[in-house]
Amino acid sequence: MTALRFDPALPWWAIAALAGLALLIAGFALWRGLRGWAWRGLAGLAAAAALAGPALEMGSRAGLSDIVILLDDRSASQDLPERGDQTDAAIERLSQQISALPNTELRRVTVGDDPDGTLLATAITRAVAAEPEGRLAGVIAATDGRIHDPAMLPADLQAPFHTLLTGRPQDWDRRLVIEEAPAFGMIDQEVTIRLRVEDQGEVPPEAATGSVGLRISVDGEDEQVFAVPMDRSLELPVTLGHAGQNVVQVGFDAPEGGELTDRNNTAAISINGVRDRLRVLLVSGEPHAGERTWRNLLKSDAAVDLIHFTILRPPDKSDGVPVNELSLIAFPTRELFLERIDDFDLIIFDRYRVRGILPPDYFRNITRYVENGGAILVAAGPEMASVESLNLSPLGSVLPARPTGRVMDQPFTPALTEAGRRHPVTSGLPGAPEDGGGETWGRWLRMAEVQPNPEAEVVMTGTDDLPLLVMDRVGEGRVAMLTSDQVWLWGRGFEGGGPQLEMLRRIAHWSMKEPELEEEALQADVSGLDVRFTRRTMEDRAGPVRITHPDGETEELALEEAGPGRFTAEWTAPAPGLYRLRDGELRRVLALGPAAPREFEQTVASGEALSPLVEATGGAVMQLSDGVPDLRTVVPGRSTHGRGVSRDWIAITPREAATVTGLERTPLLPGWVWLILISGLILAGWLTEGRAGSGSLTERRAGD
Repeated sequence: MTALRFDPALPWWAIAALAGLALLIAGFALWRGLRGWAWRGLAGLAAAAALAGPALEMGSRAGLSDIVILLDDRSASQDLPERGDQTDAAIERLSQQISALPNTELRRVTVGDDPDGTLLATAITRAVAAEPEGRLAGVIAATDGRIHDPAMLPADLQAPFHTLLTGRPQDWDRRLVIEEAPAFGMIDQEVTIRLRVEDQGEVPPEAATGSVGLRISVDGEDEQVFAVPMDRSLELPVTLGHAGQNVVQVGFDAPEGGELTDRNNTAAISINGVRDRLRVLLVSGEPHAGERTWRNLLKSDAAVDLIHFTILRPPDKSDGVPVNELSLIAFPTRELFLERIDDFDLIIFDRYRVRGILPPDYFRNITRYVENGGAILVAAGPEMASVESLNLSPLGSVLPARPTGRVMDQPFTPALTEAGRRHPVTSGLPGAPEDGGGETWGRWLRMAEVQPNPEAEVVMTGTDDLPLLVMDRVGEGRVAMLTSDQVWLWGRGFEGGGPQLEMLRRIAHWSMKEPELEEEALQADVSGLDVRFTRRTMEDRAGPVRITHPDGETEELALEEAGPGRFTAEWTAPAPGLYRLRDGELRRVLALGPAAPREFEQTVASGEALSPLVEATGGAVMQLSDGVPDLRTVVPGRSTHGRGVSRDWIAITPREAATVTGLERTPLLPGWVWLILISGLILAGWLTEGRAGSGSLTERRAGD
C-alpha cells in the first residue's frame, strides 16, 4: 500500500500564497514579452512544492480471518419433539464445516429462555455489533423461527443470513388464546374474558372439528364444561366471589392426532377482586365527644359510602317545642333496617340506646342480616350497663359479650391479650410493646364490664384485665364490640394518645371481611416464580403447606415462625402453571407465570419473522427436516444458496480483510535535489532572457 503524503514546512496558506505569487510573476513576464516567463513560474511552483514536503508513504498489510456467527436456539419451544436432535445435528455439522474452512473463525452464540420469550433478534444484533463489519462473512441460525423481538433485527447486515428451521412440515397444534382478561373486577359482579380456540399448522383430518369442550373453574372449584366453536372469539362471563386474587382456569383436553404440545391448552388467569364501594351505616345514639371520631375515620376513606344518623330527639323527650318549629330529619328506620339493610357492608351502633326507635322486628331483621353475612360493630358506653342496653333487645343473641351492669369509672391503659398479639386487627399496632402491655399508650377513663361468649376472642383488655375489644363470628357474619367510648382520647393525644385511627380502621375492615385482616389465612407474595408464603393463625403452630404441582406431583413445605401468629417460608416454583395449596382446612389456588407460557403461544415452526433479514441479505430459509445443508464459500454478489447433487447448500462470502502492520515514509525528493531543481529553473530563465537581449543588440548595430 503506497500513498502520497505531505509534511508542510509552512502553513498551507503561506505555501498557497507563494505559488500564487509565482504564477503572478510568470503572467506579468508573459505580458511584458519576456521569454523566461515559463522558467520563472516553474521555479516559484517548485519552491512551493518543496515547502509542502511531499513524501511517499508505504505500508505493509497482513490478512485477517473471516468470521461466521452460528446461533443456537435453546429456548423452551425447542424442546418439542425432534427439534432438539435436529438442532444438535445442525450445530455439530456446521461447526465442523466452518472449522475446516481456511482462514475462518467460528463465533457460537446460544440463546436460552427469557421471561419475555425467545430474544433471538437481540442476540443477533449484539453478536454482529461485537465483530468488525469488514470481517463478517455470514450469520447462520438454527431455530424454530418463533421469536418475540422482531423489532430488534439489525437494519443493515453486510453478510448473508441463513435460517435453518427445526420441526416438521406436518406439525400442527391446537391452542387456547386469551385475547383480553381484566386485572381487576368488582366483587359479585361479572367480568368478561375474551378468548378463542384455534388450530395452527397441518391439521390431520381425524383431528379437525368444529367445536371443543371448554373446561372452566374458579379458585379450583368444580369445573363446568361448555361446547365452544373453533376459531371464533368468545366472551366468557365470570363472577368474582371474594376480595383478593381470584384464579380462573380455562382449558380443553388434548385432541387426538398428536398435536405438538398440550401446554397451551390451558390458561390460568388471576383477577383481583375489589369492592366497588364499602357501604357503612353509622347510628349514634346521642351526641358525645367520640362521635366525630367514627365519622372522620369513615369519611376519610374514599372507598367508603357513609350514611350517618345521630338521634337528637328520642320519642320520650317532651320539652313542649311545637312540631312545626323542629327542623330535624325523620329517621327512615323502615327503609334502612327492613327494605335496604342488605345494601350495607357494615352497621355501627355508636352508644346506641334502645328507646323505642327501632321495634323488635327491626332488631330481628338485623340479626338475620348478620347471620347471612353482614357485620355489626358496637361501640358501647355507660348505656351498655343500663336497661337500655342493646343486649336486652333481640340483637343481643348475636352480640359477642353480655354486660354485667357495672361501669368502671377509673383510668386504665389498654393492653393486648395473647390472642390480641396474634389477631391481625391488633397485631403490630404502633406503640404496642412485645409483652402485650400498653405503657406507651395513653390511658382511657371509663369502660363497661362484660362477660364474653365462650367462642368469642378477647383481643384487648382494660381495667383489671376486663375485656375491652371482643370479636366473634355469627353464622356467615361478624360482630365486634368495643366496651368503652373513650377511644377518642387517643385521637386528642391525651397522655401521649395512641393508634386510634389505625385500630378503628382495622376493626371496621375486619368486620367487612377484608382478606388482609383474616385470622386464618394463607398469603402468597409472588415475584416471577419466587413465592413467599405467610400463614396467619391464632394457633401456636402452623403448616406444613401441601403444594400440588400442575402435573399432579405434591410436596410439603415447612413454615417457620416469624412472629406471634405469623409463619413464613420461601419457595421457588419449578415452572409456570397453576399450583394448589393446602394447610389444614385452608385451600388456595396460585397462578404463577403468564396466563399461558409465551414460548408455547405459537409452536409451529415458521421463518416468517426472520424472512425480512434473510431477503435483505440474500440468505435462505431451509428445513432441517430435509437434512443439514452443506456449507460453501462464494464471492460477494453471487447466489448464497442452492440445490446440490445430494442436498441443499448455503454459502458465506469471504471478505479478504487485512490490517496494516507497518508504515514507512520517504521524501519524494531530498532537500538538496529541490535546491538544484529550483536553482536550475531560475538559471534557465535568466539564460533564456539573456540570449534574447544580446540578439536584439546585434540586430540594432547591424541596422546602424
